[in-house]
Order: sequence, then C-alpha cells, then structure tokens
Amino acid sequence: MSKLNDLIRQYVPDGVKKVPLSEVGKYATTRIDASEVGSDSYVGVDNLLPEKQGKKTSNYVPTDGQVIQFLTDDLLIGNIRPYLKKIWLATHNGGTNGDVLPIRITHRDMLTPRFLYYLLSADAFFAYDMQHSKGAKMPRGDKTAVMCYKIPLPPLPIQHEIVRILDNFTELTAELTAELTARRKQYEYYRDALLRFENITKILRGVKRVKLGEVVQVVRGSSPRPISNFTTDDRNGINWIKIGDVDTGVKYITHTAEKITTQGAEKSRLLKKGDFILSNSMSFGRPYILAIDGCIHDGWIAMSGFESNYNPDFLYHLLSSSGIQQYWRQSVPIGTIQNLNSEIVRSTPIPLPSLEEQARIVGILDRFDVLTNDLTQGLPAEIAARRKQYEYYRDKLLTFEETIS
Repeated sequence: MSKLNDLIRQYVPDGVKKVPLSEVGKYATTRIDASEVGSDSYVGVDNLLPEKQGKKTSNYVPTDGQVIQFLTDDLLIGNIRPYLKKIWLATHNGGTNGDVLPIRITHRDMLTPRFLYYLLSADAFFAYDMQHSKGAKMPRGDKTAVMCYKIPLPPLPIQHEIVRILDNFTELTAELTAELTARRKQYEYYRDALLRFENITKILRGVKRVKLGEVVQVVRGSSPRPISNFTTDDRNGINWIKIGDVDTGVKYITHTAEKITTQGAEKSRLLKKGDFILSNSMSFGRPYILAIDGCIHDGWIAMSGFESNYNPDFLYHLLSSSGIQQYWRQSVPIGTIQNLNSEIVRSTPIPLPSLEEQARIVGILDRFDVLTNDLTQGLPAEIAARRKQYEYYRDKLLTFEETIS
C-alpha cells in the first residue's frame, strides 16, 4: 500500500475534509411506470440480500402504478431493519419503492460511486443508521439522518487507489465463492442421487413409501396481530421466528431478532428445539431445524413428532433434495402469490428406510456437507477469513485524519 501512502502524503498531508452526504448526493425521486421494470430490474427490500451481499432476482414485480427510478451507479440501501445491512451498487437502470433508499451522487468530480459504496458498506454506517432509526418491531431508517451522515472526501486519485485495493479483496473472495458454489452443486447431485426413491428401492428391497403426514405431525403457524404482543425484554420474551430474518443457506435457526410476550405466544404456534419448520411463502419449501424454542407465524409450516421414524439429519437432507422440492413446486397452485399449504406437505410421498440405513446415508452426506458448509473448515472457513481481512482493511483504508477547519 506504499502507493496509497505516497498519494496521501502528496494530496492530503494535513488530513481529509468530511462532509454530510447531502453535500455530494441526493435521493432519486423520478418515477416511471411499473411496466418498465422486470424481475431483474425491480429492487425491493425482499430481493436485496443481507450482509452486503447485493441483490437477487425479484419474486415480486409490481404490475401497475409507478415506481422510483434508479440509474446505473446509484446506491440502493434497504431502509427497513437497517441491522440487516442490505446495500447494492446498481449495475443497470431499474425501479424501486419507498422501502429502499436510492442515493445518487451529485458531484462526480468529488466522489466516485464505488468509493461511496465502500464507505456506506462499513459497519459504522449501519450502526449510525440503526441509532437514528424509528420503530421497535420493524425499525426504519431516518432518511434525513442518512443524508446527515459525514463521509471523508479525499481527492479522486486516492479514492481510485482505495477502490482498486478493495476490489482486489472482493475479487479474490468472489473466486473462492464461485469454487464453493461448484462444490455445493456437486454435493447436491450426490445428495439427490442417494435420496431418490427409485435408487433407495434398488439398494434396499422392500423399503416403505409413505405420505409425510402419516409419520410426521404437520401444522401451520399462526400470527398474533396486535403490536402489544411483542417485547424487547430478553428475560421475559419468547423467540419470534420470522422468515425475513433467516438466511437461506443455513440449516439451524439459532437466534431471532425479535421477541414475543407470553400472552402473544398463546395466540401463536410455540415450538421446541429440534422441531422442523418450512417456509410457505414466496421461497417456499426451505427446511430449517430449530436450535432454540420459539414461536412461528403463518408464514411457516411446523413439523414435529418424527423422532421414531426419522433421523433428523436424514429428514433435513430428504426435504432439501430436488425431488421433494420439485414435487412441492408442481403441487402448489399457480397464482400471483404461491403458498405451500399444510395439506400438500402432508400428502408428500417419501421413502422410509430403516434408521440404520438413514444413518449410513447421513454419514456420506455429512462429509460432503462439511466441505461445502462448515464455517470452521475448508472453503467456507477460508472465505470467512478473507471477508474479515477485507473488512479490516476496508475500515483502515477509509479512516482519515480530519482537517481542522
């Protein structure tokens, strides 16, 4: 980083000026017809990914009315639950809504888009955003406060060099992530091959085929509506498990962002550690195992009482397999919003091999799982280490001595 140090000595030996974001940026306000956006160009809080992972294709696109237009190089920040750290630097034009803040640079001669992206990707910004947010149950960032956030404005040559360094870090992480994705596809191939019913039948003569509801208790969650049912008290509150707070790539649910009161829990579905839950909303059918006790709303389907028939890890692999997932996708009625209801889950045909055979299959799949998902070993551990390294250098590179005016 000697080049960066040379640039700092050359351009800003006495420090860098900090200015409110409003001096170099503004919110985009132009509106366009909803018909002008599609699944890739519409961005809402639902398809912005947490932990600064960008965005995915939208499962919901408005069909009428107008949306807020964003342009390439605008910075989009999720304004609901700032602690989720949703941020994306636009790579193309599109549309968004009032739950997303589209920030546009007004002085490109003073600030580059990627440098601003790195500044607002820092945990310090999201901590500031949460500090000024409003609402307890679903905090929302304060748009005025965001524009008051002070950012350093080093000369453009310094911004370019910092961006170059940080881009190298992100590129290395992206390469590792791509390799991990390939490994996971390989794992999924072998998982599906092992769990395909026809294959199990060939391996084990006479293996039973049952409907899921015959061997597992399947019920839908329920939702207490009044705000008074929720609490911030960790001592007396009960875990409130929401789909929006759960990462898609995890197996266990270990914590929640919110709590529900005892009175609220009586109107909800209370589950115990070890129970399964399935998402039954837009991205329906994802299985999770509870590592905590907690309550679920009607966006979940609960599964319990399977212990005498299924090894929990085998059941998790089975429900995650492409065969089961495809069955659910084909069984859900076509409509604007598709939901996986409890009756479809109960009627799902599944194999029921012996517990000994289940344990054997789990042993094989778990070895693959460690290579692709274990954060303490292999590629996931290396990616996590790289991300920590990147965040350390990002924060270090974006910290400047401030000029005394």
